[in-house]
Amino acid sequence: MAQRTGSGPATLEQVALLARVSRATVSRVVNGDQRVGETTRQAVESAVKELGYVPNRAARSLVTRRSDSIAVVIPEPTAQLFGDPFFPRVLRGISDALADEELALVLLMPQGRGDEARVERYLAAGHTDGALLVSLHGSDPLPRDLQRRGIPVVVGGRPPGSGIPYVDVDNRGGAAAAVEHLLAGNRRQVATIAGPQDMPPGADRLAGYHETLARAGMPAGDRLIEVADFTLEGGRAAMERLLERAPEMDAVFAASDLMALGALDALAAAGRRVPHDVAVVGFDDSPLAASARPALSSIRQPTEEMGREMTRLLLHGMRNADGPPRRVILDTSLVIRQSSAPM
Repeated sequence: MAQRTGSGPATLEQVALLARVSRATVSRVVNGDQRVGETTRQAVESAVKELGYVPNRAARSLVTRRSDSIAVVIPEPTAQLFGDPFFPRVLRGISDALADEELALVLLMPQGRGDEARVERYLAAGHTDGALLVSLHGSDPLPRDLQRRGIPVVVGGRPPGSGIPYVDVDNRGGAAAAVEHLLAGNRRQVATIAGPQDMPPGADRLAGYHETLARAGMPAGDRLIEVADFTLEGGRAAMERLLERAPEMDAVFAASDLMALGALDALAAAGRRVPHDVAVVGFDDSPLAASARPALSSIRQPTEEMGREMTRLLLHGMRNADGPPRRVILDTSLVIRQSSAPM
């Protein structure tokens, strides 16, 4: 039996000596080379286990040209990243999908286009094997630029243009379900607090609101529409503006739970009872919805599943570089609670 010398970590040479093979053979087994016989592979793996050998990641990267890591890029302010339940939930889904993969997760939070340029250079240098992009704004060029550099990319939410793999939820359908529910409760002045219109979720949820009211013969004017930024404070301020401009409203669809919670605060401050005077429905069905007072009706989107599916698409793209771009649209559903219960 080979003996460990010194107190440092086991070396490639020690594994080779114990397995009675060459150093090059150990390197091939450790790096996943399939051109090694099964008996030899088992001998090397047994020696690795006995000695507690841990491959040198930097040296391994030189051989495989892989970093064994993927990046998650979220270009949002730090306060929003850690204050909005959406982001921890999607990160949990990503982490779940990586549980059986030997891949590290690198979180990048560019603050502006200058930071994004640095992120692009970092990724192009080969520090990660692929990137998941979440919460993009406008016609952000980052996914296309990374794709041109040959870096596997998957976007959370529908990206601008075509040819980029992405995972999204049925934002229009979810918004339609919320508005239909409010109309079924005999609400006739249905307002909305829409999300940012430079983001697909914000634009698509507003489109679903418009389409549903139009089908019901009740098209909404600008006076019933406010745009905010998916934050609690933004929702509160938007609700205050709606109350001032359209005090007769009897329902509000907010395009995120955080904005809906801000709306509940503003309604309470104005002495408007929920749901007696104004019914409220949010979007996300985050843990905050059930604990709100009154409990918030919300459109449930499978946030963790979105993270898992994004990761699965990225792993597929990393292993099948020549495959066509894929897209996945996940279903949403309405969860009815006290904030919109029929009166």
